Amino acid sequence: MMAESPSHSGAQLVTHQSPAQQAESDLASLVFEMSQQVQMGMENMLKLVNEIDQNSVGIKEEIEKSKDFAMEKKRVLEEEKEQFQKAAYTILDMLSNRG
Repeated sequence: MMAESPSHSGAQLVTHQSPAQQAESDLASLVFEMSQQVQMGMENMLKLVNEIDQNSVGIKEEIEKSKDFAMEKKRVLEEEKEQFQKAAYTILDMLSNRG
């Protein structure tokens, strides 16, 4: 909700102002409205920054989970590889001892 700007505080005041006072009042009103818009923009940007931070934390957690899963999968595959190699060497030994 925007606060009332200085130039809208009373119609009587506006009618009794000199042109210089009116220009100053209009300028003050413009500066006030601009500052309100800038403040709203800054608040919106802060909300976005906070959302980005929260999302990045979630993404980092997912990356860590994926890394852990990949490392575990690699470990399992290495174990299976070793078992297959042992089985292959055992079969080769059996075949070479036959002949």
